Amino acid sequence: MIIGRNSELNQLGNYYDRDKSQILVLYGQKYIGKTALIREFMSDKPGFYYACEPASEREQKYRLGLRLAELGIKTLKYPELSEVFACLGKKHTQKKVIVFDEFQHILKSNPDFFEEIISFIHSNWNNQEYLVILSSSSVGFVENSLVSRIGDAAFELSGFLKLKELSFYDLRDYFSLYTNEDCAVCYSILGGVPGLWKMFDEHLSIKDNIVKNLLAENGALHNVAGALVTEELRETSVYNTILSALAVGKNKLNDLYEHTEFSRAKISVYIKNLMELELVEKLFSVDTEGRDNSQKGLYGISNNLVDFYYSFMFNRASYLETSSPEEFYRLCVVPGLKAYVDKHFDKICLEYLSRLNDKKKLPINVERFGKWIGKQGNIDIMGKSADKNYVICLCAYDKAMVTYDDYELLLYLADKAKISADHIYLFAGNRFDEKLSLEAKVRKNLRLLLLDNL
Repeated sequence: MIIGRNSELNQLGNYYDRDKSQILVLYGQKYIGKTALIREFMSDKPGFYYACEPASEREQKYRLGLRLAELGIKTLKYPELSEVFACLGKKHTQKKVIVFDEFQHILKSNPDFFEEIISFIHSNWNNQEYLVILSSSSVGFVENSLVSRIGDAAFELSGFLKLKELSFYDLRDYFSLYTNEDCAVCYSILGGVPGLWKMFDEHLSIKDNIVKNLLAENGALHNVAGALVTEELRETSVYNTILSALAVGKNKLNDLYEHTEFSRAKISVYIKNLMELELVEKLFSVDTEGRDNSQKGLYGISNNLVDFYYSFMFNRASYLETSSPEEFYRLCVVPGLKAYVDKHFDKICLEYLSRLNDKKKLPINVERFGKWIGKQGNIDIMGKSADKNYVICLCAYDKAMVTYDDYELLLYLADKAKISADHIYLFAGNRFDEKLSLEAKVRKNLRLLLLDNL
């Protein structure tokens, strides 16, 4: 049984149980678990699965013929799509699932692909019902180009199902032998992408997994982050430069301009392309009365593995190639690892608060969580209720000790944001100082939480 996908399995089941044939587009970033979900869903149903590869139209025909032959179905060496569908349309008592994985490749080589599917499921001779699943890792293509590409055929689509990243708690269930500390580091590197989790061995330490799978030249993840960029984009030198700058904190358009010397217009175009691939995100500050004290127009790397690669490996490629993986880890990764995990710690804390909010266990019912990005510092998490009560949070993984001064700074930032500090949560990776611990005992609206409490 796959972890964390019960909702998506139920949604697939709902499409399957509908009357008549359906065409569903299933999509999500690479390694997100689309194929595993499809495999689980098809396990008790008759079906046909075809993995599309970048190839010419004739090569696709040849590969489809091979796939049918693997299933014991005789056909031509280079069957037309209509002939493939005719083979699949033989009588069956149960609705059949037909999957084209990475379908954008076959659509590119055969513009009539959708028309062939529609003709097949609506053909007079074919009284069978089908669930056709078109799966894709090309998020930008599906969300921005597919409908215009296929025209009126888009009206035949039954729906879209996007697979999103799994949670920190799903990862913790997956790595059951790891501590919360281990899982936090693991999550900051692999994110909520289950296809990447499989590359780590929980019987090895986090250090050994990083050395073996990321830093070693033959490591399973050594080239994955770079490939996410090079496989989808041209002019990779420009994208590498922008991602490298973002990884070291050049988050504003002007910072990127000064660092890269690319024009602002050029940077904006390339950032847009990276956002379509879900490698970069625009960082929005929650709108408050203190908007004059907030920052706007910031960007950050949204893919954790890509962030790790450009934070540690890309700019030190020469040393990585000439040193041992163990030495590189000790000298280049260890000094910055806690600060790197700290960048992602607020996501873990936000998941914790969201779970409490869903269970009505927060002191207020938060309608929306966000982050306030100030000119003098950030409120890492901020939640607002319908009656304008607030939860404000500090998330500090890398500090040796969260102090009373940190608490006072958070109150100062709330004042700058012009919001009330009704309920305060402080999250720490290590410990709190004595003065702050004493304050929490007398202030009922102040809660101190360590990573192990989450």
